[in-house]
Amino acid sequence: MASAVATIINDLRERGGLKGTDVANIAAVSPATVSRWTTGTSFPQPKTQLLISDLRYVVDRLADLYDPEETRLWLYAKHRLLNGERAIDLIHGGRADEVLGIIEGLNEGTYS
Repeated sequence: MASAVATIINDLRERGGLKGTDVANIAAVSPATVSRWTTGTSFPQPKTQLLISDLRYVVDRLADLYDPEETRLWLYAKHRLLNGERAIDLIHGGRADEVLGIIEGLNEGTYS
């Protein structure tokens, strides 16, 4: 049985088109560390678990609008609605709520 963290990482791959290196960059760890999380041989610190769960929630919301490849591109692109910042950097900085606010506007048709 896969750990909850491994399940989240697999969801990020499937729904968000994210690779292990993407998760490593966001969590500020090595790709080998993400690989160990995936196999269940180690687990992220609680703060990192929160970051990964925020990322998953953002990816889940984006998956309602985009396919996995588009979702990954959306996360890495600079956005006018985010004052020229990249969503991935905001999530890494603990500002996932700002990203979610923009996604809600996209979902409701507020932004085009």
